[in-house]
Amino acid sequence: MAVTANPTADLPRLGIVLMLTAWLFFSLVDLGAKWLALAGVPAFQLAFMRYAGHFVISVGVIAKGGIEAGRFKTDHPWQVISRALLLISATVFNFYALRFLPLTVVSAIMFSSPVIVCFLSVFVLKERVGPWRWAAIILGFLGVLVVVRPFGSAFHLTMLLIVYNATALALYSIMTRRLSGVVAVDTMQFYLGLTGTVVLLPFAIWFWIQPENTWSMIVLISLGVFGWCGHQLLTNAHRFGTANQLMPFTYSFLIYVAIWGYLFFDTVPDAFTLAGAALIMAAGLIIWKREKK
Repeated sequence: MAVTANPTADLPRLGIVLMLTAWLFFSLVDLGAKWLALAGVPAFQLAFMRYAGHFVISVGVIAKGGIEAGRFKTDHPWQVISRALLLISATVFNFYALRFLPLTVVSAIMFSSPVIVCFLSVFVLKERVGPWRWAAIILGFLGVLVVVRPFGSAFHLTMLLIVYNATALALYSIMTRRLSGVVAVDTMQFYLGLTGTVVLLPFAIWFWIQPENTWSMIVLISLGVFGWCGHQLLTNAHRFGTANQLMPFTYSFLIYVAIWGYLFFDTVPDAFTLAGAALIMAAGLIIWKREKK
């Protein structure tokens, strides 16, 4: 008797592959941004190119079905723009901090964002958080303190910018939850690119530094391309797998940036960074496990 294959059996696996690839693209954005920042390219210029490229691609995606004003409209413009501003500000600070901090330190602090989401959901979304998730929240914040070491010699003021970034990403995630199913993904992508381009253009012109060579220009342009690809893959991953299935694979980003840091900048995460990252990851996984139940 022939066995009929289940066409949906491999969908979660496809979602996982897309998730891993999405975070690979995001890690390449940070790699390119750090490489250019060390070469003296200002954070505003890096962020502008990140969103200008994103904007051009988003317009092309929406317009391929016909250029009509209605295709670019939304009934929730202020929520969509506010959401975009949170990510844009986090991007600027992230690119600035990358000039001074290793990729692994920036990433470890940034990944406290799910913990902050859980904390803020109590007050913003009025969700119930039990003792396990409260313990995870405390564990995650302890992890951030271990990485930041606010009273140690390794402390750098730009670490505070990354703490802000993690909070901004948490609010961004909460707003994305609220807008999901209400505003089309392509529309949110369009407004993200548009807002970033318009807001950052004056600063980019003022601080602009011409790249030294063709390769630097290619890397600068790639920030927008890789950023858009990452967001598209991340969105499509959730079409094939649930958030509970996909969430643990977001931590692949930490592995990617550790590899890039070693290969391109000869940096190896110290014991405190590894320990703090482990605490943050453990907190995120506890929250994921409780939400899964």
